[in-house]
Amino acid sequence: MLTLFTNRFQAFQPPQGVPVRITLGGVRFKLPYSLTHSVRELAPRRDYLSTPEPEFTTAYRGDLDQLGPERIAARLRQIAEAEGDHRLVLLCFEDLAKPGLWCHRRTFAAWWKERTGDEVRELSPMDQQGTLM
Repeated sequence: MLTLFTNRFQAFQPPQGVPVRITLGGVRFKLPYSLTHSVRELAPRRDYLSTPEPEFTTAYRGDLDQLGPERIAARLRQIAEAEGDHRLVLLCFEDLAKPGLWCHRRTFAAWWKERTGDEVRELSPMDQQGTLM
C-alpha cells in the first residue's frame, strides 16, 4: 500500500508520514526533522523550471509520462518499505497559501490521480485560485 501527500518543507510535521524531497536543489535551512529520502526523478528539469505555468506543466507532465506511474510507484514503494510507513509526503518549497503561486508538487498530484485514480492530498493550506487543483 502507498499513500501519497504533498506539502512544503517548512510545514511538514513528522506525524504526517515520511518526508521525501522532490526538488533539484537541497534544503539550505535547518529543518526540525530528518530528510533522508529524495526522488529526483519527480523534480522538474532546469531547462523548463522558469517557464510560464502552461509550458512548465506540459514539459513536466511529459517527463512524468516518460517515467510512468509503475516506475514511480516502484521507487516510492522502496522508500515506504525501507521506512515501514506507507504514508509518503512529497516536499518542495512553495507556499501555496500565497495567492497566485503554483507548484510542481500539485502538478504531480493531478497527474498521479489521472494515471492511478489515487488522490494526493496537500497537507498545508492552499489558495484555491492560484493552484492547479
